[in-house]
Amino acid sequence: MVLRGVRVDFGAHHALRGVDLELSAGRVTAVAGPNGAGKTTLLEVVAGTRRPSAGTRSAPRTVAFVPQRAAVPDRLPVTVRDVVTVGTWRRPEVRRRQGTGRRAAVDEALERLDLTGVADRPFAVLSGGQRQRALLAQGLVGRADLLLLDEPTTGLDAASSARIRALVANEARRGAAVLCVSHDPALLETADRVVHLEDGRVVTGARVPTQSGRRTAHSNPT
Repeated sequence: MVLRGVRVDFGAHHALRGVDLELSAGRVTAVAGPNGAGKTTLLEVVAGTRRPSAGTRSAPRTVAFVPQRAAVPDRLPVTVRDVVTVGTWRRPEVRRRQGTGRRAAVDEALERLDLTGVADRPFAVLSGGQRQRALLAQGLVGRADLLLLDEPTTGLDAASSARIRALVANEARRGAAVLCVSHDPALLETADRVVHLEDGRVVTGARVPTQSGRRTAHSNPT
């Protein structure tokens, strides 16, 4: 996955300005920066849901985009299993599985996120943390080549956050390229690379917080 010279304009406002980014298979890249820096816009361009005003984008065959739970309607009339099953549509070999094959893939994703016990409950009645884990299970079930996560641990307790960080690392180990927008110091500290955005630009040598409270420079953005 490669972006070259990407710019995104909202009228006179430049949300992204000449961004270069290369995402490698088997590596976790975290994106940090203040609110309004362009992080979510960057995810949308990488996901292919927003066309850049200038620049180029190349992408792998399959992409899974896991939004913040706040971006999903509270009263979505589906079960947790329904939400996760949507993730099988992204990958043809999973989508073509008949009956028990597809169900087994969904069951595995539910188990990985500790959601088996609520699989048949309405998505709308889940706690915020459970909803976030259901959306992540949807992203994992299709085994996409590129996994995009928007603040996956925000608002979660320590145990749930640790589980998600472990799953993110596992996805990279299986060969996925992972891009994760986060303010979570623990996630930033364990990422293979941290890219810092400010005012729509990649800032070289910026300092980001670590779990211990120290601050460390991000690595080369390309």
